Amino acid sequence: MASDSILYLSERQVARALEEIDAVDAIASALAAHARGETTLPAEAHLGWDWHGEALRSLSMPAVIGSSAGVKVINANPSNPARRLPRASGLTILFSTETARPICIMEGARISCVRTAAVTAVAAEQLGSHPVERLAIIGAGALALCHLHLLIRRLRELREIRVYDVRPRRAAILAGRWRADGPRVGVCGSPERAIREADVIVPVTTTTSGYIRHEWLKPGALLVNVSLDDPLPEVVLRADKVFVDDWQLVATDERRLLGRMLREGMIRGPDEDAGRSPSAARPVDGELGQLLVGVREGRAHADEVILVNPFGLAIEDLAVAQEVYERATRLGLGVQLER
Repeated sequence: MASDSILYLSERQVARALEEIDAVDAIASALAAHARGETTLPAEAHLGWDWHGEALRSLSMPAVIGSSAGVKVINANPSNPARRLPRASGLTILFSTETARPICIMEGARISCVRTAAVTAVAAEQLGSHPVERLAIIGAGALALCHLHLLIRRLRELREIRVYDVRPRRAAILAGRWRADGPRVGVCGSPERAIREADVIVPVTTTTSGYIRHEWLKPGALLVNVSLDDPLPEVVLRADKVFVDDWQLVATDERRLLGRMLREGMIRGPDEDAGRSPSAARPVDGELGQLLVGVREGRAHADEVILVNPFGLAIEDLAVAQEVYERATRLGLGVQLER
């Protein structure tokens, strides 16, 4: 690529490149590299503001992994769907690891969506009580759609999918997108109805208030807490195992469930001395990448209830974005922008 230009990839072009890469493999490799200390992952920058009563936010997440460096910027306004706009949008920018100059700017929301679903797939393959036959999806937006596209392909023994959304029509539209020859996809009238008997539960909502109770989770259930605030604290405290993707990012966050519980003395880090925390503090069991490199033990028996709290790491976006960039370059996709 000429040094006096920057490649721009639109959402359509990113989607085209994504068709030819294995995002789950890219995410697993990134998490393993993180566990081996081969990444740089600063704390994210959170910018929030109010627009006539609407709570908007922008997250900037820089990282370095292998030969990739860059930053993910993801913005959101939960009121956007009422404007017929996606709730979230963003950009992923790749830098030259030699000169630090930006080399590619690409639409980031689709990459963020795919990498989130890929993290869920890694968690299900590592920690699910196999076979995974029933899946519950709470929320029926873009993340739910992305999860279904990926998990239906990855979880070969999946027989039934239960969908719940506070807007029943949206859940019905999502359920109606799937062919009759695949897993049965049905709409439930409550989150409890969707969750009970599910082997894997994936909340993809915008809530900031917990509602999922431990008693809803059957023995052997895996709850992948994608939207971070859906479980009540009792789920964290009573789960047989709790895994995160990066403990330091979880620990420094003051807004989400695990960060709040840490500050209230309810939980402690994976390697934190019990003597430095309240005696009742529940230890987090480790990070997903540590499972992949054999540092931590995963599921010990089929009846364990396991919670995975994937905060979302910029190295994951970069890992996928780097493959998108390389594939797009081979395919001749994108537009060269003059610096």
